[in-house]
Amino acid sequence: MSDIPSDLKFTTSHEWVRKEGDGVYTIGISDHAQELLGDMVFVDLPDVDDEVAGGDDCAVAESVKAASDIYSPLSGTIVAINEELEDSPELLNSDPYGDGWLFQIKSSDVEEYEQLLSAEEYQNSLEEEEE
Repeated sequence: MSDIPSDLKFTTSHEWVRKEGDGVYTIGISDHAQELLGDMVFVDLPDVDDEVAGGDDCAVAESVKAASDIYSPLSGTIVAINEELEDSPELLNSDPYGDGWLFQIKSSDVEEYEQLLSAEEYQNSLEEEEE
């Protein structure tokens, strides 16, 4: 079973969100998502200062199997990207909840965060997918 940290929020499209404070959130893909995709070979991240809306595709993760859109769970402005992924996309596989984070966003709508899935709700959604 995939590792699902209880301090994160999740989307049904397998992104995770960590609250950093001051309206900033770190976004990545779940352990489950990286397992489905396989070995990462390239990550296309948004640009700092890009404005995104919750649910918009804003990044692409390419693996040896497929390319997958990554959706922003929140609306706001991109304030940082994980530049290490340019040279080391495999960080998405080895440490999806740590060094494999994708980008940080300054949220323009705090309510969106509250609507995301808890770790338990995300776990339940994965179990339903498998049925």
